[in-house]
Amino acid sequence: MPAPEVLHDRLLPWYAVHRRDLPWRDQDRSPWGVLVSEVMLQQTPVSRVLPVWERWMSRWPTPSALADAPTGDAVREWGRLGYPRRALRLHAAATVVRDAHDDEVPADEAVLRTLPGVGDYTAAAVAAFAFGRRATVVDTNVRRVQARSVTGLALPAPALTRAETSLAARLLPQDDAVAARWSVAVMELGALVCTARAPRCTECPLVDLCAWRAAGSPAPSGPPRRGQRWTGTDRQCRGTLLQLLRDSPGPVPAERLQAAWPTPGAEEPEEAARQRERCLDALVAEGLVEPLPGARFRLPGT
Repeated sequence: MPAPEVLHDRLLPWYAVHRRDLPWRDQDRSPWGVLVSEVMLQQTPVSRVLPVWERWMSRWPTPSALADAPTGDAVREWGRLGYPRRALRLHAAATVVRDAHDDEVPADEAVLRTLPGVGDYTAAAVAAFAFGRRATVVDTNVRRVQARSVTGLALPAPALTRAETSLAARLLPQDDAVAARWSVAVMELGALVCTARAPRCTECPLVDLCAWRAAGSPAPSGPPRRGQRWTGTDRQCRGTLLQLLRDSPGPVPAERLQAAWPTPGAEEPEEAARQRERCLDALVAEGLVEPLPGARFRLPGT
């Protein structure tokens, strides 16, 4: 493995030139804005997050502004980002920040992890990117860059390993501010150059140091990794029902939800109807949908 300092000297200047201009990286961004961005970016591309993040920050520029709003407003504003429980967790986190932290997002990783919906990755990312702390930030892009450039593998393991986290910690610069820049630089390299399907190795500042390239760019080992199916899944059904509720100014009768799923031409309408009821029950149980008397439904607290 090249010395960490060699990797730093290659990657940090590259990042200074090629970094994307994203609003949550601006000098005047708030820690709250960074927290919102990190939750939204989980399993979601930047292009989809940008307009939603901008609407959220315009409407709820502080944790208390979101905490004071109905949870249903958060679900509605979440739009089609997917995994809408993240909206509820952000609302719950905003409430804790308002009530327990004087409306200021905490800087300490351990305290950040006590917020609803904030795990190891999000706590480290907020500590690094909002407060310039030295924190080990390991996301999918970081794991892929490390796998290729250091360990010589085409792709990282399916799930985060302790060895990957240890490697990321060893590569981290000692200085807080430099460490924070390094963390976002590795993520940016993975997002823009060292991509999963079509890495642009000739554009990579680490190309001559890359263990994967030196090994002849071997193909991934193990069974092929398939993307998640969408059509006909519970995720599509849940998304369809939630979008109907988002688009409606008031409560929605059960008949309208029944008409929305199964979709026209469904091959097994009876099974699709059972799927709809199962998904609707789950949305109610998760707090994303509120049942009302008279077989009507609405977003919670709206």
